[in-house]
Amino acid sequence: MSEQDKKEEKGISSTAQLANTPFIDIDAYAPKMMANRVGQVGISKANMSFLTTLALSILAGVFIALGAQLMMMVTHTATSSFGLNALVGGVTFTMALVLIVITGAELFTGNCIIAMSFFAGKIRCGDLTRNLVIAFIGNFIGALSIVFWIYISAQWTANNHLLGAKIVIAANDKVHLTFGVAFARGVLCNVLVCLGIWLCYSARNNLDKVLSLLWPISCLIACGFEHCVVNMWLIPMGIILKGNRFVMEAVERVNGGPLDITNLTIGKGFIVDNLIPVVLGNLFGGIILVAGVYWFVFLRTAKK
Repeated sequence: MSEQDKKEEKGISSTAQLANTPFIDIDAYAPKMMANRVGQVGISKANMSFLTTLALSILAGVFIALGAQLMMMVTHTATSSFGLNALVGGVTFTMALVLIVITGAELFTGNCIIAMSFFAGKIRCGDLTRNLVIAFIGNFIGALSIVFWIYISAQWTANNHLLGAKIVIAANDKVHLTFGVAFARGVLCNVLVCLGIWLCYSARNNLDKVLSLLWPISCLIACGFEHCVVNMWLIPMGIILKGNRFVMEAVERVNGGPLDITNLTIGKGFIVDNLIPVVLGNLFGGIILVAGVYWFVFLRTAKK
């Protein structure tokens, strides 16, 4: 065999080996594939049993409350709630969404993105509504359970009750928002939450998911947007702590005088003035502005 024949045979052998080598795709999923993945997840969530959905929703409420508590802890000594202090709070709060996404918990706000499955005709309106209602109830139960445990733990007494004062002041600010402001902040909040969840569908591994969540979630906290599940923990916690004399003395030190807490109540302050407009805003932002837009772009079937 000539030298030229040997080279050609070697080249053919190398090509055959290369063809038989499995191709490993490590790039992030493209947006079209992300949309298809969301559609399949929507079907999976629609078929999940009531008890499973409720249990996972309770866990999500617990995780959000723990993230909010951590956020309060790391920022309670700051002299300002804006700028870098707010960013630090947002970065630490991201822990909550990391726990939810990686453990598969059911978050009311994040689940709004599965409306893409409904718009695409993969699930019924009743399936979407059922999931969101169960998630809302479970999140509420989980968040209120952490109100109980944080109160029993007496962590709010930290730093001469300044942590408790921070919680009361933050809760009080939320019950004094107008309907329009609370609604708009709810819209912006869930746009960012659902964008964070949307980015996670491009991920190949858990580190990708953590990094995908970091900036959208940090943004919503740093900008002071309204997340209904956070408020399910924060405002009830503030309502309980406002009855503690030492906490209110700390509030006066921080506030530079007495704080008007007359609207920090369960009925009008929490439910009417905050929770209702924030929930409506969260639903609009997640279902219409994120799920609806990405359905229109990637899953809509064009008319022939």
